[in-house]
Amino acid sequence: MDAELNAGGDFLWIDGSPWEERSAAFERLRAGQPVVENAKGKGAGGGVAVTGGLIHDWRGVVFVPGITVAETIALLEDYDHDDTYYWPDVVRSRLMRRDGETFHVYLRLKRKYAVTAAFDTEYDIRYTTVNSTRAYSRSRSTRIEEVENEGQADERPAASGNDHGFLWRLNSYWRFEQRDGGVFIECQAISLTRDVPQGLGWVVKPLVEEIPRESLRFTLEATQVALLKKYGLAAKKRQSG
Repeated sequence: MDAELNAGGDFLWIDGSPWEERSAAFERLRAGQPVVENAKGKGAGGGVAVTGGLIHDWRGVVFVPGITVAETIALLEDYDHDDTYYWPDVVRSRLMRRDGETFHVYLRLKRKYAVTAAFDTEYDIRYTTVNSTRAYSRSRSTRIEEVENEGQADERPAASGNDHGFLWRLNSYWRFEQRDGGVFIECQAISLTRDVPQGLGWVVKPLVEEIPRESLRFTLEATQVALLKKYGLAAKKRQSG
């Protein structure tokens, strides 16, 4: 990623796609739809197997018309309100501390599929401004702990080694580019989950493969909605002159 940023080439991965794919993707983006794919390439499916686990690597991009990079970053740095912007995936949020452009953040995540999984998570997040139209951020999980009986009187952390393994690590790499009358927001989410136990693939495999992809799609869509809700009126005034 450092090499990509330092090489001075395409800032967004979508700009490096073959022409036909790029054209179709920009048509979807202009229609307000996110574009999400496996970072291993078009048509790739599940995670990369490692000892006892799977690494999932998904990337996506969304376009928000009329919005600036400064507005985008201001909203993303408003971590005390992530439980509003990203509800119901984020049910609690808190900025724990800030040191310049580095943030330490707490989020309680919750996802419901065949089962409901909740996690207490913490992240170190750093923002870097490239110029007036480009910026990027990197978020690295520092604690992920599954919560048993979430929201109930007997809520407690899952015992180590006794969790579902739906989420063990989560790093997110964002890029923001202001152009074409709005902001392109790109996110690459790399997560670590348990592997698929032998004999339980029909139950577990759809969950561990679907959760990373759909979580990224939801995050991009929710960011788009939050930006338009917060800054949409100002954007319309700018566009009307």
